[in-house]
Amino acid sequence: MSPHEEIEAALDEYQTRSRAATAAGAQAFTRLLRLAEERDSGQIGRIVRFLAAAYNGQAFPLDVFELRAVDVAISDDMLQCLDALRWGRADLHTLVPDGDRRMRAVISRWGLRWPVDI
Repeated sequence: MSPHEEIEAALDEYQTRSRAATAAGAQAFTRLLRLAEERDSGQIGRIVRFLAAAYNGQAFPLDVFELRAVDVAISDDMLQCLDALRWGRADLHTLVPDGDRRMRAVISRWGLRWPVDI
C-alpha cells in the first residue's frame, strides 16, 4: 500500500469511527437527558452536572470523578458522550429534539447557576 493509500485508509477509518461515536453519543445523551427530566434521585444531580458540562463546558466544568459515583450503565452513557465530543462532529444537545430548550430547562430545574461573565 502506498503512503497516499495508507493516509486515505486512515481517514476513512476515522470518518467511520467518528460517525459511529456521534450516533452512539446522541443516543446516550438522549437517555441521560430523559433521566434528568423525569427522575429525581441522588444520581440525577450528577447526571445533570455532566449534561451541563457537555452542553457548555466553560460555564459548567466537569469533575471527572463524577463518573465513579454513578451506576455502570449511566457512566457508560457518559463515556459514549465523551467519545462523541472527542470527535467533534456536533454538539450533542443539537442531536436531540428541542435539545437546547430541554437542556436550559434541566439546568434551571436543578439550580445550576450560569457564571455572570459567560
